Amino acid sequence: MTHHTFDYAALIRQQGYRLTEQRRLILDAICEGRGHTTVDEIYARLQKKAPSINLATVYRTLDFLCEIRIVVKAQVGKHAYYEIAGHEPHHHLICRYCHYEMELAPALVDAFYATVLQQQHFAIDSQHLTLMGICQECRQSSSP
Repeated sequence: MTHHTFDYAALIRQQGYRLTEQRRLILDAICEGRGHTTVDEIYARLQKKAPSINLATVYRTLDFLCEIRIVVKAQVGKHAYYEIAGHEPHHHLICRYCHYEMELAPALVDAFYATVLQQQHFAIDSQHLTLMGICQECRQSSSP
């Protein structure tokens, strides 16, 4: 499980909260997705281990884990994807046609954030940025 490389119990406690059994199970279910995973996928995994956890609890817990920055959420079109936050921010480019996903270099995003701060006087604190577009292959295959 990805989150076992970090002491999330300590990170949660540092913020004044506890790592409850439900929170631990939901973190496990996210990790089992090995990257971005949907609420439905998380819930399906939980039903095998803890069928007493209902969908409302999953949503509330995900909101809480995102709020304290243990989990990050990427909104891709109408779908939300969750993954464990790492120590370093990471960002994605996702093709809206073939759903190809690639990581975006943090230096590029840092430069963008710095420009926004300088020009708009707004400090972006997001650790996870997802940008939708069209990959090179899809652009080439749709060219006349």
